[in-house]
Amino acid sequence: MPKTALRTAPPPLEGNDVAIVGTGTVLWFVGFVVLVPFQGPLSDHGHGSWPWICLSGGLLGLIGLKYCTARRAAIRRHRAAEAAGEPVS
Repeated sequence: MPKTALRTAPPPLEGNDVAIVGTGTVLWFVGFVVLVPFQGPLSDHGHGSWPWICLSGGLLGLIGLKYCTARRAAIRRHRAAEAAGEPVS
């Protein structure tokens, strides 16, 4: 018996990606600030890279924020063009 769809798929949900990425970025920077004073003891126990991993996560999060805000702006432009009846490619 062939499988058929019982109903159409719902439209995809848009999450607040800027808030999600922003929160993660802030947490990475907080981790960096918390771990920097303990750089000596962390290095003594073989974990000296932990603050720099947190700093890297924060910097990559800034790149992610730039991407998410650009994506959000592009989606808004696209929707505005559709609402105005302009051809959208």
